[in-house]
Amino acid sequence: MAGKLYLCATPIGNLGDMTPRVVETLNMVDVIAAEDTRNSIKLLNHFDIHTPMTSYHEYNKVEKAHQLIGQMLNGQNIALITDAGTPAISDPGEVLVTMCHEQGVTVTSLPGPAACITALTLSGLPTRRFCFEGFLPAEKKEKAVILKELQNESRTIILYEAPHHLVRTLEELYNALGNRKITLCRELTKKFETVFPTTLEKALVYYEEEEPRGEYVLVVEGKSLEEKRQEEIASWEDMSVEEHMAYYLSQGMDEKSAMKQVAKDRGVGKRDIYQQLKL
Repeated sequence: MAGKLYLCATPIGNLGDMTPRVVETLNMVDVIAAEDTRNSIKLLNHFDIHTPMTSYHEYNKVEKAHQLIGQMLNGQNIALITDAGTPAISDPGEVLVTMCHEQGVTVTSLPGPAACITALTLSGLPTRRFCFEGFLPAEKKEKAVILKELQNESRTIILYEAPHHLVRTLEELYNALGNRKITLCRELTKKFETVFPTTLEKALVYYEEEEPRGEYVLVVEGKSLEEKRQEEIASWEDMSVEEHMAYYLSQGMDEKSAMKQVAKDRGVGKRDIYQQLKL
């Protein structure tokens, strides 16, 4: 009978956030796959866990996944842990999970800390709708594509950043998004936890004086629906009513529906659009 993969969330700073279920599971499994065994041994020692560990990280994620899946198909149970937080979130564990599904290996998740969710709840920004970008790509063209996509993102945006790249990322976000609200979180759940609600412009000024320290979670305000609406209205105003109608007709709308949508876009009555088209 095949074994199972257990995704075990570990503390992002405060060891008191380790759940009893995770401790029990790490003691029960045959092997623990850890992002950095040198880091994870401290966690295991603290909870008196003596299960064998093996490394699973960004540079061996595909080759090692094949090996781990082979062990699970032979009946072993394996727990996956990351350096901090929930495996497979901005983490090579997503590759192992995908391959497990492809091979019919059961995967279960033991929920616990996640820096992105912790920061979002602390941010003071809207939490009903949000998107997670993790670390922005290092490759310039790919990063430019993502920043362009984020310009019109109305959901709250969550990103990760290292201290030595923070100022550059703040500059790139400011240039792409304008002066949005942002909350910068660091040292989450630790003694010197910092939650800094500000704006992108003020954050840049602040970090000209203060050296960034620690890993950051950036929670950025999305574009307001009203701002998006005003931009749409401005773009429609550049079109004639005939061009506006033609746009929706080319999308497959019938004439009545297109006229109704044009009227809505322009903030006028359908009769006004009808009369303009008749002139």
